[in-house]
Amino acid sequence: MESFKRNISLLMDFYELTMSNGYFVEDKKDDIAVFDLFYRNNPDEAAYSIFCGLEDAINYIKDFHFDKCDIDYLRSLKIFDDKFLAYLENFKFKGDVYAFEEGSVVYPNEPLITVVGPLIDCQLLETALLAIVNHETLIATKANRIVLASKGRAVSDFGARRAHNIDSALYGAKAAYIGGVNSTATTLAGELFKIPVSGTMAHSWVMSFESEYEAFLKYAKLYPNNTVLLIDTYDVVHSGLKNAIKVAKEFLIPNGYRLKGVRIDSGDLAYLSKKCRKILDENGLNDTIIVASNSLDEYKITSLIDQGAKLDSFGVGENLITSKSNPVFGGVYKLVGLYKDGVLEPKIKISETLEKITNPGFKDVYRVFNKEGRAIADLLTLHDEEVNQPLTVIDPNKPWKNLEFNEMVIKNMRKKIFEGGKLIYSVPSIDERRNYVRNQIDKVIWDEEKRFIMPHIHYLDFSKSLYDLKLKLIKDNRYAK
Repeated sequence: MESFKRNISLLMDFYELTMSNGYFVEDKKDDIAVFDLFYRNNPDEAAYSIFCGLEDAINYIKDFHFDKCDIDYLRSLKIFDDKFLAYLENFKFKGDVYAFEEGSVVYPNEPLITVVGPLIDCQLLETALLAIVNHETLIATKANRIVLASKGRAVSDFGARRAHNIDSALYGAKAAYIGGVNSTATTLAGELFKIPVSGTMAHSWVMSFESEYEAFLKYAKLYPNNTVLLIDTYDVVHSGLKNAIKVAKEFLIPNGYRLKGVRIDSGDLAYLSKKCRKILDENGLNDTIIVASNSLDEYKITSLIDQGAKLDSFGVGENLITSKSNPVFGGVYKLVGLYKDGVLEPKIKISETLEKITNPGFKDVYRVFNKEGRAIADLLTLHDEEVNQPLTVIDPNKPWKNLEFNEMVIKNMRKKIFEGGKLIYSVPSIDERRNYVRNQIDKVIWDEEKRFIMPHIHYLDFSKSLYDLKLKLIKDNRYAK
């Protein structure tokens, strides 16, 4: 489903325009550049992230243009060259884009997206691409952690009302579904993205009737096939559960229905769920599920399951939709090369902070799999570098270790998305992307990488050519003119 029809092309940092104006004036607008979008650290000290946002990035690039009102606004600032503004009036992205497929398991310091094209084209995309990918990757990753913690129990996104504004709620729900949640309470996301929607009732429903029993009975009559009753408005065990069972026995069961579930939104969820499960079973309601909500995240869910809580489903709100424990995904967008007379001149940013030294040049990303299909390492090479086995690689953190891959399956992880400004990639359905995530987590990623505490860190190796290039550029540019 495409994004809302609104022009957000000016969603960019102002310096992208001032630099682009400078490129234009200095006759550099046709210089071909290479930019990488990558990140440096996984949120929550995890071993990996779930790449998300490609579809919306594609939609942004496809529709990238400047309306007359945009040009008028820029002209009113009185700092841009008139010829540059005329150039923007007919602007259309003309470059190439390479990217991981949406839903891919990804690791720090590998280019999630590479943009190759005229310098202005690449520069103007920076902020929007980062905003899209940083947000959706963050939420998909958090959702995946919560789903892992739930150990097969259903998870629903309940986060819209606590999201950072409307777009965060909407696209966060989409990212959470790709990351693995089963449904969302955000109805617009259900309509736009074909995500299953779910919901029960609020305390206001219960309090709007003369009695809790009447509230439950009216709700059951309205939705007899999907009766999930919120039982903690007054007292979970002595009132809520008692009235839910009464409605089941006096209305639902005699009319051929079952009480689908009860929901607990406060209190000691482990204790109350065990108490409710026992009473439900004693009353022949073994198939009635118990749903929990109330500021849950992967750590609280893990703790509840470890305590033996009798919970079948989780509604997760603000801790999911804001990734509250680690709310910033630190993606960056860096120039890594410029073509001069058709030959790539690699570029590097050097810093006293080790992790801020960039990996230069136009690169490919390979994943190395063993015979069982498990991923054992990722490999950065120069673009179109020949990759044959046996293959010697270098761990950039331990360069004295020469590693050799032999009889492995090696797969280029990125696809070409745009070519010469034309979209050449077909985006899989949202369910295909969601299933892609699940398949990688179940069959490709090692269990040791899924730990929430001190997970195994996946290896990111360099080809010798890339490693040698990086060392040379560091040496050549250390005392740059």
